[in-house]
Amino acid sequence: MGINEWSEQERPRERLVRDGAQALSNSELLALLLRVGVRGKSAVELGRDMLHHFGSLHGLFGASLSDFSEVHGLGMAKYAQMQAVMELARRAIAEQLQAGDLLSSPEAVKRYLRIKLGGRPYESFTVLFVDVKNRLIADKELFRGTLTHASVHPREVVKEALACNAANVLLAHNHPSGSPDPSEADLRLTHTLSQALALVDVRVLDHFVVAGPQVYSFAEHGQL
Repeated sequence: MGINEWSEQERPRERLVRDGAQALSNSELLALLLRVGVRGKSAVELGRDMLHHFGSLHGLFGASLSDFSEVHGLGMAKYAQMQAVMELARRAIAEQLQAGDLLSSPEAVKRYLRIKLGGRPYESFTVLFVDVKNRLIADKELFRGTLTHASVHPREVVKEALACNAANVLLAHNHPSGSPDPSEADLRLTHTLSQALALVDVRVLDHFVVAGPQVYSFAEHGQL
């Protein structure tokens, strides 16, 4: 039975308007993005299949186009819709970070980094450049590596900090194949970058390690 054949009280769109988005299940929210299902399956059932195939929303939104297309009924158009939603969410959080003190909203920073880095299949080193009031100026992926390694050059980080006229920075990278716990190399790199940036009067406020939905903060663990 298609969604249009459901009673009006049970349809996801009508329920969202009446009760709010939080009242809907993940598969129902996905159905609103998909709009239509496939032969023999409603959009809600297709959404349920997607969640089962990828294991979680995080796995779904972090999937590549080729992995996404493995589910019957999904292809480039729906993949583009999903990625657009994620990018809008990232930009909405970025607006929040640009308007306020990043140190007063650490959870917003973590949400931003989960969206930006959590689903990447390669290691990415990103720097958030902030002004004297700790508002976001820019974020830049400075180095990209393999599944397990990205080479980071302190000189390039210092160069970008000066170009952005940043007062402080937050460092972030992901562990695509492991836990968020930092390695000894991560600790050494943080120390090296802190020293290099201090020479140009730029302070490292934190270093985050993202592994899927998990985010490790060096500052919260007293490692800065």
